[in-house]
Amino acid sequence: MVNNKAEEMNLWKELFATLGAPDGKFSVLGNHDYGDYVDWDTPEAKAENLQQLINLQKEIGFDLLLNESRYLQKGNDRLALIGVENWGRGGFKKAGDLKKATEGISKDDFKILLSHDPSHWEDVVINDDYHYHLTLSGHTHGMQFGIEIPGWIKWSPVKWRYKYWAGIYSELGQFINVNRGFGFWATPVG
Repeated sequence: MVNNKAEEMNLWKELFATLGAPDGKFSVLGNHDYGDYVDWDTPEAKAENLQQLINLQKEIGFDLLLNESRYLQKGNDRLALIGVENWGRGGFKKAGDLKKATEGISKDDFKILLSHDPSHWEDVVINDDYHYHLTLSGHTHGMQFGIEIPGWIKWSPVKWRYKYWAGIYSELGQFINVNRGFGFWATPVG
């Protein structure tokens, strides 16, 4: 939701608060949300920044899933919505805990997983015994540069780092949708 500090969201609070969804607005934390890319004066200042972001998400109507799950139900039908904290390959934070997030969720439930980094899906989720039907991710931003002509080409240099970098992919009867998001970091190219 932010690049470095919770205060960056202040300009966008009113806009994000207007977003509506009949079954709720849900979110998870991504690598930038933890404040890991800032030289904080104290560990307490960093922790306070994260708490401010958590409070802000609640204030604008998001249900932040921190290794948690919710059931969404319509009549007799229901699905499990599961959200994990960031888990990323390499040096990225690995706070996501599938086991904790699925406590109370049946293996037979239809499951939608919110996990910020698609490397989590590739390295952990697709081989998990629980079989996550759909995972929704982001993180890659298509490396903020790409060429896409529907039906002909979809390319970005980020494909050399992430096998699943933008769009819908399927493995072992499970799907992931990697959203490129909005905004940019450093240079607005795309």
